[in-house]
Amino acid sequence: MDKIYIRDLEFIGYHGVFEEEKKLGQKFFVSLELITNLREAGLNDNITKTTHYGEVSESVKKIFFQKKYDLIETLAEDIAREILLNYPLISELKLEIRKPWAPVGIPLKDVSVEITRKWNEVYISLGSNIGNKKENLEKAIKEVANIIDTFIIKESKIIETEPFGYKEQDDFLNSCIGVKTLLAPREILKELLAIEIRMGRERKIKWGPRIIDLDIIFYGKEVIEEEDLIVPHPYMEYREFVLKPLEEIIPNFVHPLLSKRISTLRKELENEKN
Repeated sequence: MDKIYIRDLEFIGYHGVFEEEKKLGQKFFVSLELITNLREAGLNDNITKTTHYGEVSESVKKIFFQKKYDLIETLAEDIAREILLNYPLISELKLEIRKPWAPVGIPLKDVSVEITRKWNEVYISLGSNIGNKKENLEKAIKEVANIIDTFIIKESKIIETEPFGYKEQDDFLNSCIGVKTLLAPREILKELLAIEIRMGRERKIKWGPRIIDLDIIFYGKEVIEEEDLIVPHPYMEYREFVLKPLEEIIPNFVHPLLSKRISTLRKELENEKN
């Protein structure tokens, strides 16, 4: 992808933990690296096809002066969020804030923080086999749509599937959705677990009945292996209730560990069953 650089926007600000910093003020420099696609703008010489760096600079200024921050880390997060939410051609950014007069008591050039933030595509599997299953799925999707800085971009049809693992239960209704989010993997997991709790999910039997089940299948191309968060979702390639709706919305997505398209994984599972 292409990049737009905005280097060393200079402000006198009142940010810092110490009271003197908030009273006297000091110099700050803000620099941005904006990831975008400049091809169409370059071919057409048309400013509407690119991101106006003057407007971005004004957005930085607005956030910089909206309040007095203790931490430049928090200021950086707020600036990054403002830009990603309001400039749709920017898919990712790198942001640095430098504080050359930082009161550390030792001569230095500056203190700085640098963060990288971007839009992430996340694919979530939904299932329900208690109560009004269709309404449960629809309610869960609405709840996901209300998660901060998260937007639904794809949604599969609802399918009916036999239970996996524990067979002594009702059939499931399943679907998959794709979302675009600024949240980190563990943040989106926390939101999904909160939705399950609000909807009355109880974890009594492994693979047992549930009013709603929300699982992160993919978080972009990331591979995550932690005690309570494994992405891509383990054993998804053996689960038709995941692969079938997923194939509908992202058939050509390549599994980052198996190096196979979703459509290929679905076909292989179908051949195994036959």
